[in-house]
Amino acid sequence: MGIFNTILGTFQSKDTVFLKESSSLSNKYKALNKLNSKYPNNKDLLNELYMVKRGLNGENEIAYQLQKANIGMYVLRDVKVKYKDLSAQIDYIVITPIYTYYIECKNLVGNIIVNDKGDFIREYQKNGSTLQKGMYSPLTQVEAQREVIRKIWEARTNKFIKFWAAKNFEYYRRVLVVVANHDTILNTDNAPEDIKRKVIRADNLVRQIKYDIDNCQVDDYISSNKEMLGTAKSYLDISIADDTDYYEYYKNKYIKDDLKERLVSLRKDRAKKMNIPFYYVFTDEELKELVRIRPKTLEELKDKQILTPVKINTHGKIIIEEINKE
Repeated sequence: MGIFNTILGTFQSKDTVFLKESSSLSNKYKALNKLNSKYPNNKDLLNELYMVKRGLNGENEIAYQLQKANIGMYVLRDVKVKYKDLSAQIDYIVITPIYTYYIECKNLVGNIIVNDKGDFIREYQKNGSTLQKGMYSPLTQVEAQREVIRKIWEARTNKFIKFWAAKNFEYYRRVLVVVANHDTILNTDNAPEDIKRKVIRADNLVRQIKYDIDNCQVDDYISSNKEMLGTAKSYLDISIADDTDYYEYYKNKYIKDDLKERLVSLRKDRAKKMNIPFYYVFTDEELKELVRIRPKTLEELKDKQILTPVKINTHGKIIIEEINKE
């Protein structure tokens, strides 16, 4: 532990600093919960909510482990980058005094086996039987994400630094697959040696980082806190903001738009009750505009001039009430 303690003693702070804590999964979860409160018992919506919640729990578990590391590191959560037609989404980027880690989080139901060929196999129970199913390698996935970062780095780096540092790119920028489900058994006994330390459980994450630092080479470059912060900010500079409106996204995906049917039913009931032709309530053309514009108030209904003043005075309030049931 001599080298490790010497490295830690070099820095004023051993805190874990999160420069980016937001994540798309968190935004998705909030949007799905809001939709679920308005449209309960939607099976597709509930399934999506379950999967997003599992992923979010996994990310939160990694955040918890990193927060108590006592190493001195900067953390970026859910970083999206793009280079030409290539894009990457990295669950966590962790900058330590020596190494930067790109982390892929997995929070699956069942167990994970990595065989002697490096293949990932998911093992789970179904109807009382134990099933095994191959899965796309999360290690290959996070390595591909690192390659996108490499291309961005090469495009922004001058020739001298590139010549000097390119051969050490992967050495200082390491990849990890972290299994966050406490109930998952991770079996890497027969996995190739170069994979075993790259695929770990969340409760071993900090231990692995400390092991790497403690077993660093004597001539490895050690970054100061200022340099680490600069590195972290450089990732923020190349990251892409996620401005997706997930509420509208999931609403369009899972919620059937029944406004037209509801307004047609309202028109039929209204015409029958008042003993008037249906078009005295609103015509088919006016119906299309009501569905397209979806006015939320009588004032908006008047401003958009969808209906005549007589129709607004007679039926406007009940039409607005129906629209606002969404």
